Amino acid sequence: MSRNIVVTGASSGFGAMAVRVLGDAGHRVYAGMRNTTGRNAAAVGALAEYAKSHSVDISAVEMDVTDQESVDAAVKQMVEESGHLDVIVHNAGHMVLGPAEAFTPEQLVEVYDINVLSTQRVNRAVLPHLRERGDGLLVWVGSSSSRGGTPPYLAPYFAAKAAEDALAVSYAAELARFGIDTTIIVPGSFTTSTNHFAHAGHAADSEVATAYDARYAGLMDQVAARLAELAPSNADPTEVARQIARVVDLPKGERPFRVHIDPADDGAERVNQLGDQVREEFYHRIGLTDLLTPSLQ
Repeated sequence: MSRNIVVTGASSGFGAMAVRVLGDAGHRVYAGMRNTTGRNAAAVGALAEYAKSHSVDISAVEMDVTDQESVDAAVKQMVEESGHLDVIVHNAGHMVLGPAEAFTPEQLVEVYDINVLSTQRVNRAVLPHLRERGDGLLVWVGSSSSRGGTPPYLAPYFAAKAAEDALAVSYAAELARFGIDTTIIVPGSFTTSTNHFAHAGHAADSEVATAYDARYAGLMDQVAARLAELAPSNADPTEVARQIARVVDLPKGERPFRVHIDPADDGAERVNQLGDQVREEFYHRIGLTDLLTPSLQ
């Protein structure tokens, strides 16, 4: 069944891969990205070329997830063009590198804005349509860092992804009676073919950062190198996109709550399995088991 899908943060990385894989699967896909006529014009052109050469229904839409007006306008455009939306893929995100103390509070706000608050802006624009239809799917692209082994110098990003995960878990229960499904995709570290490290931000307080460099010289390079060593040579980040497409194509009520794609095996899957088991047991104890799966009515 063809579905109308929007993928946020789709100019590069997992988002760009997901748009193409979903399009190849026969869906109508909107690639949400900002600055479509500026910084991301090349990404828009590449997407249009892919759509033409592969005869798929994918297109870019101007969508700055840090701006509610931009999100609202994008959703309005997509609904008017397609009639309705079926699937939201929350993929927009941004990584930062450096000692936690060296980031200003304003920088942490920015990291949370992109990784967490952006999902709330999109939800508030899209969920009224999904609730009215009594159907839909939210796919949250999280991170194994929210539960697995976490190297240093990535604290703001890790904290934001943990917040996103907590929000996704709560939304899952609150949307179940509206017939809206939830899946959390949990990628591990992929150090090649994505722009996470290349486009990462850095701490603003250079004085504090220098103080840490005196004790932790070369730490970030060491972390990146060790993460690359942990992953098998055939680790393919496109598998994240393929898993998103697989979940989209599954029937409502049969979709997994989480899907882990973690070639380095940082332990997140084991921790999440226990956490999700505790969640299910608690909902049974309080008599709200119907909130564990979307209503099929």
